[in-house]
Amino acid sequence: MAIVQEDTLSHWYLISTYSGKEKHVKTCLLERIRSFALEGKILDIQIPVDFQRKPGKKDPVEEKVYPGYVLVNMFLDDQTWYAVRRTPNVLGFVGPEGKPTPLTKKEVEIMLNRVTEEEARARLNFSVNDHIRINNGPFQDLTGVVEEIDESTEKAKVILTMFGRQMAVEIDFPFIEKI
Repeated sequence: MAIVQEDTLSHWYLISTYSGKEKHVKTCLLERIRSFALEGKILDIQIPVDFQRKPGKKDPVEEKVYPGYVLVNMFLDDQTWYAVRRTPNVLGFVGPEGKPTPLTKKEVEIMLNRVTEEEARARLNFSVNDHIRINNGPFQDLTGVVEEIDESTEKAKVILTMFGRQMAVEIDFPFIEKI
């Protein structure tokens, strides 16, 4: 008796895993694909992540969008079902009663269309001569004007008015918001 019926099209499926074990599941599943010769049946494995700038961090930080889940693009049959289901740290397929349910194209696009590391680095919400507010640090809540932007150090030179005098200070990008 077949667990699932073979399909002529590959589909994306959502796999439930232990939270924090998504990369381990991906690595183990890639090894299983090689050892069971499933290269033509399991086509892609993705862990949806966003990259975000965090205050005090120079580089964007990777954050899992759906902790505890992995996306797999595959042709579903008994062999691929067994290979995925028996991978260490996999809890099962997402679907009614654990039965694999393919995701729609729109669902897959939403899950995979994430902010890349390059996009997170390039996200500047201000430019030279913009009025800004400082949202953290010793100059928190002060406003000023951006005079220079140094993308290599991710700092901006901002002219602030304090005690009736103008002074230039260097502020990290994550601490600046345009007003």
